[in-house]
Amino acid sequence: MPEPIQRLLELPSGYRSSAVARAVWQLDDQSRRLKAATAALRPAALEWQPAPGFSTLGMLLAHVAVAEAHMTAVLLEGREHSDVASVIGIRMEDDGMPLPSDGGPPAALANQGIEFFHSMLERARQRTRRVAQELTDADLDRRIVRHPEDGTTRIYNVDWALYHLVEHIAGHHAQVLQLMHLHDRRAGA
Repeated sequence: MPEPIQRLLELPSGYRSSAVARAVWQLDDQSRRLKAATAALRPAALEWQPAPGFSTLGMLLAHVAVAEAHMTAVLLEGREHSDVASVIGIRMEDDGMPLPSDGGPPAALANQGIEFFHSMLERARQRTRRVAQELTDADLDRRIVRHPEDGTTRIYNVDWALYHLVEHIAGHHAQVLQLMHLHDRRAGA
């Protein structure tokens, strides 16, 4: 008789809130899947663009790390600004997003292997875990008010920020898979 296939969500320990622990588990699961899917990518594939102005696989992976480091600082910690470079080693603008319609990949990501991108993702996650471990259920409704340069006022709570971190990586994971498929089709694989 074959072994049973188990699909279990087992919360990580060390968190003050089970809701926060669940969000971190979801982030970790998405990261595990994203890293497994991209493990064999070479620098040429990471830099490939379907056309000028389109994101590359490397840009998408860098963007996921940049966004997580930034959102952890401003939405989970409530800081006014983030210091993405001190967390993952590149600046926010180094992911190249968004590109102008005729733009190419950013120089900061040139000739990098997949380990470079996976390392940025892991450093961002380590920071998120450290911050998230201290969050309580009461923190989930804490409001963060932001005033971006477009003149709007945006109000977030920590609970939504955790949801958005999961939504963000899942959405870009789908983009990565689609772009890998396009790359493979064009390469004749």
